[in-house]
Amino acid sequence: MEPLFEIGLQRPAKGSRVSAQTLYEQLKAAIVGGRLKAGARLPATRGAGRFFGVSRHTASEVYERLLNDGFVVARHGSGTYVAERASVAKPPRKWTPRKTSAPDHRLNEFWLRADTTAAIGFWHGSRDKTPAVDSGRARHVDFRPALVDSRLFPFDVFRRVLTAKLRGLEQKPASLRSAQGNQGNYSLREAITKHIAATRAVACEPEHVLVTAGAQQAFDLLARVLVTRERSVVAVEDPGYPPLRVAFAAAGAKIVPVEVDAEGLVVDRLPRNARIICVTPSHQFPLGTSMSPARRRQLLDFARQHDAVIIEDDYDGEFRYDGSPLEALRTSDVADSVFYIGTFSKCMLPALRLGYVIAPEWSLSTLVAAKNCLDWHCPLPMQMGVAGFISHGHLGRHVRKMRKLYQQRRDLLLTALRNDFAAWLEPIPSFYGMHVAATVREAIDLDAVADALSRHDIKIHTLDRYYLGERTRNGLIFGYGAAGPAEIRSGLSALSRALPRRGI
Repeated sequence: MEPLFEIGLQRPAKGSRVSAQTLYEQLKAAIVGGRLKAGARLPATRGAGRFFGVSRHTASEVYERLLNDGFVVARHGSGTYVAERASVAKPPRKWTPRKTSAPDHRLNEFWLRADTTAAIGFWHGSRDKTPAVDSGRARHVDFRPALVDSRLFPFDVFRRVLTAKLRGLEQKPASLRSAQGNQGNYSLREAITKHIAATRAVACEPEHVLVTAGAQQAFDLLARVLVTRERSVVAVEDPGYPPLRVAFAAAGAKIVPVEVDAEGLVVDRLPRNARIICVTPSHQFPLGTSMSPARRRQLLDFARQHDAVIIEDDYDGEFRYDGSPLEALRTSDVADSVFYIGTFSKCMLPALRLGYVIAPEWSLSTLVAAKNCLDWHCPLPMQMGVAGFISHGHLGRHVRKMRKLYQQRRDLLLTALRNDFAAWLEPIPSFYGMHVAATVREAIDLDAVADALSRHDIKIHTLDRYYLGERTRNGLIFGYGAAGPAEIRSGLSALSRALPRRGI
C-alpha cells in the first residue's frame, strides 16, 4: 500500500536535464527541514511519475543518492524510509512559558492570573517536579488524594466487554446523531441510574442523566448555564477543590469561600445572595468529614428560601468503611434544586474521562446544548463499554474488591498516625473515600516537610493548597488510593525523619 505523501514539490519541466538534481534537492530539503520525519516512508519508484513527475529510473537514481548521503535507508521488501537523525537543521525551539511580567495582550488575562494557574495546575505543583534523591531508604510513594490504584483494575474483563461492544458497532454503526441526541448513550445512562440507586440512594431516570467528560467538564457545563457574569455569587467549601473554583470563576462568577467544620459546610456563613452552592457532603474534600443530618436539612432549607441551587460532588461515595450508609443530598423531594455529579475516575479509571450530571428537568435542554457546544458527546465506544461493565455486574464486584483493599490501607495508615505520629498529627474522623486528613498539634513548617519528602520521590499535599480564604488549619493529606501497604510504610518512615524532633 502506498504511503500518504502530501509534500508539495515543484515538478521539473518535461524533458529537463536537471530533473534528478531538482528532485534530490527538494527531498533533501524536506528531510533536513523536518517536513519528512525520521521513519517516514517515501513513495515506491514505480509511482514516480504520479508523485514526482519523473521516470522510475530517475527516481531510483535520486533515492540511491539520498541513500549514499545518509538521508534515507532501504529496507528489503519494504521500501525506502527517512533515516534516523537525518535532519541536520537546528530543531525548532521547544515552547516554554514566557518569563515576563507583561503577558501577551492577545490572551485572556483570567488564564494568566497566578491564582488561576495555581488552581488549575493543582496536581502538578512545584514540589512534584523536585528531583528525587536516592536515599536507599524510601521508594516512590504518592500520597496525593483522589488517585486510584490502576494496577488493580480488571483490564482483561473490561477489554472483553469493550471488544464485544465494538463488534456490535461494526455490525450496526452509530447514527449521525449518536449518542442519543448527544445527552449520552442511553444504555450508559440507564446503567448509571441503577448503579447510583443501589450505592447512593439516588432515584432518577435515564432522561435526567447527562454524560460528561469527567467531573471537571460537569463543573464547566454547570458554570456555563447557571452563572450570569459579574452577578452570580457561588459559595464554595473552604478548604475545597481548587479546579472546581476555576470553572465558575472563568464564567464570571463571584466566588465566596465558606468555612467547613466537623459537621460540614457552615450554612450560617453562607452569603444571603448565594445562588449556587458547591458541596462534597458525603466525604468533604479534602478534610474527609461527612455533613451531619442537621446541617443537610439546614442547607436544603437555605436553598429553598433563597431560590439557590446546590451542586453535589459525590466523587468517591462508593467507598464507605464504617457507620450506616449515608444517602446523597439529591433525593426525590429536592431533585428540583440539586445537581448531582458523579465520575468513573475513582470507581474505575481516570483515563476513561467519563462522568455524569443528574440534573433537574428544567435545566437539561440547556445543559445538553452547552455540552454539544463543547464536544457534541463523549466517545461512544467507551460509553458503551462502561455501560456493559456496569450492567454485567463487573463494576459492583470491582468496587467491593477495592473497598476491602482500601480499607486495609486506611486502617494501616490510621493505626500508624495514631500510634507513631500522635505527637505531631491528629487524624480527622472520616468514614468514606480514599484519603485521610490530619491536622498538626503544634506549629510546623509543613511546606518544608513536603519539600523534604519530594526530594525522596514522595508526593504529599499540605492543607494550605486547598484554601481560598483564610488558612484556619494546618495539616497533611494522606491519599491511599495509589499507595499500597509497602508504599504507605515507606512513606511514613520518611515522614518520621522529615518531621522536627521537638514535640516528641
